[in-house]
Amino acid sequence: MLVQRLRAILLGPVTVTIIIPALIVTILGPAPVDLGPGLGYLALTVGALLIAGGVAMLAWTISLFAQEGEGTLSPQDPPRTLVVHEPYRHVRHPMFSAVLAILVGETIATRSLSLLAWLVVFALFVTIMVPRVEEPRLARG
Repeated sequence: MLVQRLRAILLGPVTVTIIIPALIVTILGPAPVDLGPGLGYLALTVGALLIAGGVAMLAWTISLFAQEGEGTLSPQDPPRTLVVHEPYRHVRHPMFSAVLAILVGETIATRSLSLLAWLVVFALFVTIMVPRVEEPRLARG
């Protein structure tokens, strides 16, 4: 069970927020937008804060899935109980929000147009996938 939970964490959020951005920057190069030294440090600080907040939210929501929902974010081991506490009371999809915060933070910190393109692609994917795939599956129970 622990291996399956770790696999779910690694396959989803780590792939989207670390592996794919690293490949994009490696293949296309960093090519950051030049903001000058003052704004560059501000961008790095704001980006780091968004990444830290996104990672904290992601860890919290995954923990709630495991503790309250008795499951994982993996479709093979979904929560057995609907989680409606803490961030789930206020945000419809806090895990996706956390991942998007991490991607926004990475984009701002690196000032990379390539990562901005990845952020837009992922945001569109989530916007289309959630109502068409995830929500009907949840409604079926």
